[in-house]
Amino acid sequence: MATISHTLESELQTLQQEAQVAIAAITTLEEVEQLRINYLGKKGQLSRILGAMGKLSPEDRPRIGSLANEVKEALQTHLDQQRETLQKAQLQAQLQAESLDVTMPGVNRPLGRLHPLNSTVDRVLDIFVGLGYTVATGPHVETDYYNFEALNIPTDHPARDMQDTFFLADGRLMRTHTSPVQIRYMENHEPPIRIVAPGRVYRRDTVDATHSAVFHQVEILAVDKGLTFTDLKGTIKEFLRQMFGADLPIKFRASYFPFTEPSAEVDVQWKGKWLEVMGCGMVDPNVLKAVGYDPEIYTGFAAGLGVERFAMVLHQIDDIRRLYNSDLRFLRQF
Repeated sequence: MATISHTLESELQTLQQEAQVAIAAITTLEEVEQLRINYLGKKGQLSRILGAMGKLSPEDRPRIGSLANEVKEALQTHLDQQRETLQKAQLQAQLQAESLDVTMPGVNRPLGRLHPLNSTVDRVLDIFVGLGYTVATGPHVETDYYNFEALNIPTDHPARDMQDTFFLADGRLMRTHTSPVQIRYMENHEPPIRIVAPGRVYRRDTVDATHSAVFHQVEILAVDKGLTFTDLKGTIKEFLRQMFGADLPIKFRASYFPFTEPSAEVDVQWKGKWLEVMGCGMVDPNVLKAVGYDPEIYTGFAAGLGVERFAMVLHQIDDIRRLYNSDLRFLRQF
């Protein structure tokens, strides 16, 4: 028994000496953890030595156990001290590497500005979200069903001539309005719903001072029990009041849209002249049926506007093409 006791005592002392030398030579935090596992881990050298304590006599166990604890605490202390030393050195090196010379002149980067189209869209959305509407979006590449048929525009309907568009090889097309967003939203939601759908649209149009083949729209849709044209008029009047910041004279003119009935154009009196700014109407029952709504229970209204038209009115822009040319002389005005 005495031989085992002396052997364990010698091994513990040797372990402590070797470990202290190894710890002193550590240069990285990773090595600290590796040595901790090697010496103090569950399968480390200290655990291996202590595994033989079962062979000791009852008189030797307390002494060897006490010595083992002393060795363990000494090694743990050395490891902690070395870890702290390395962390401080690492932090100091990082501070030196990332130090800034506050006396050097800063780099001047000009601040950007919102494009007038983006700021106009944001302004429109802020108003409708404030009225309780949810923003909804959809794909730019659409199917004939969502872009036309579900909106009560069947094949060969004359209204398709007003929205001639770009077709892809697989039969899909670039959407001509954001109205398909309304169909997709209604297919996945039950009334009541109130959404505002902004986005880019595409039509085969001749580019001039007031037309573009690619432009932007914002449309709204509300569906609930008991909605009437009065609700539509009140919504549009409040929107235009907030948009233009004044109680402008507003006129509703009878018009035609395949997906609304009755339909109307909205004019505002701007600088002494009547200016058409929106189209609107009550959702056609056929559109409600296409998405599985019962038109005997639910009614709805929709309205849409061209963002470019509103931006041109708000900022007194004379040519729509100025909005797309990325001319900094023009954009810096906003």
